[in-house]
Amino acid sequence: MLPGSSTSLTALFHGCGSHLKLLEYVVDGTGEVVLEVRRLQKTDISSYQQKGTGAPQLNRWQISFLLPQESRSPEKLLPDVWGGGLYARIPVVCVPLTRQHRTARLQWCRKHHNWTEQDWACVLFSDESRFSLSSDCRRQLIWRESGTAYRPENIQEKDRYPTCSIMVWAGIMINGRTRLHVVANGTMTGQRYIDEVLLPHVRLFRGAVGDKFVFMDGNAICHRTLVVQDCLDSEGIQRLVWPVRSPDLNPIENMWDDLGRQVAGRNYPPTNKNTLIRALTEEWDKLPQQLLDNVVQSMVRRVECCITLHGGHIPY
Repeated sequence: MLPGSSTSLTALFHGCGSHLKLLEYVVDGTGEVVLEVRRLQKTDISSYQQKGTGAPQLNRWQISFLLPQESRSPEKLLPDVWGGGLYARIPVVCVPLTRQHRTARLQWCRKHHNWTEQDWACVLFSDESRFSLSSDCRRQLIWRESGTAYRPENIQEKDRYPTCSIMVWAGIMINGRTRLHVVANGTMTGQRYIDEVLLPHVRLFRGAVGDKFVFMDGNAICHRTLVVQDCLDSEGIQRLVWPVRSPDLNPIENMWDDLGRQVAGRNYPPTNKNTLIRALTEEWDKLPQQLLDNVVQSMVRRVECCITLHGGHIPY
């Protein structure tokens, strides 16, 4: 950039209640990066746009990709950005995909392109997820006082809660969900996966759905052991082979995000491991079944979108 020149990018995105958030990214002539977030009343929006700015309505994915690579990480955003709906679990930096990954995803989607909503309704989508009292972006967030420039002397690294996290497992399908299973301390082995997940949870859904039942699990090492495969064969459970590095295709990922938001929005947020487990269990049971049904029914669109993008990331 030439000395003395400047450039700016402005976007509006929804905040809470009757407000909108104004996100303005500015690079001045000295190379200083300034990311400003201002709250606008609805009555101020029309007058703001009449000034000739023409700020477009962008979603969170579009905003993140309009910013330069070095400005996408959570620690370089103001605290107000998080209040505007940009949460740590939002994949502003996607799982890296090689050409082989894209090819495998594309082939998988083409294979299942003819599946209807009735076909996907017989699939139990499952996954594990880790929830923490600390930030779940696995980075130490950098907060700075509002109005100060992004300089080292103005940066303080803080962590709101002590480190405490738990691993949970669950499954969802049309008109049903499993109970939220808390993975106790220790490593999840193949035998533990059988004893704690397959037999007490998945087998019940296999009996209820019948021969059309299909079980989708992740690609964790414990899922691919011989003892697990023998258990699935003995119980007559058909497994849905899943492409690697494809969390965006799994609808339960959306439910993990909703679950985290509900827990964080409680009147009394959890402060220790026991209250975190209780909050997760209660909020999981409260999630509307219609919401679960909607994300499962989106599989048809997810597959089509992935094919359109030639195996690339999809905005789900």
